Amino acid sequence: MASDRSTDKRALRAELRERRRTRPAHVVDAAELGFTENLVKIATETDARTISAYLSTSFEPNTRPFINWALADGRRVLLPIARQDGLLDWAEADGESETEGLYGLPEPAGGILGPIAINDADLIVIPASAVDGRGTRMGWGRGYFDRTLGSMENCPPVFAVVFDDEILDEVPREVHDAPVDGAVTPTRIIRFPR
Repeated sequence: MASDRSTDKRALRAELRERRRTRPAHVVDAAELGFTENLVKIATETDARTISAYLSTSFEPNTRPFINWALADGRRVLLPIARQDGLLDWAEADGESETEGLYGLPEPAGGILGPIAINDADLIVIPASAVDGRGTRMGWGRGYFDRTLGSMENCPPVFAVVFDDEILDEVPREVHDAPVDGAVTPTRIIRFPR
């Protein structure tokens, strides 16, 4: 049964990846303001002084305006750096320095803080390919964020960032999948009951 869910996730991920790649640029650009406003609202409501976020790829919702707002507002922003062993290191964002990391993903170019730096976060903003109404998040298949969230003793609120059409009725769930507390889209903030 677990392999069936894994197969279902691979198929759904491929469909969502293709949908993102073919989403018109003007739609992605128009969504940027909504994503930023909703992320700012969450950070303000939670009074998050240290925020874990990520540098988006070209086909993901753009997180850079939110990161720049947080830095300009005096908040500390931690960004992930993927490691070969499946863990995430972290570095502080400066709003400027980026490099290409493992798997070609954008990463901060600053000093590495190590995996436990995430424990300083008051809010965690993570990528996702889809989320369902129970808070089941489906990432892109490497499990970095599931391992990170699963290892935290006192996890702060976690929000996945997705387009409106990526809130699905159901996402296939496996044992290792860490749920999220909410999702941010260009038009709304969704909080899931715990």
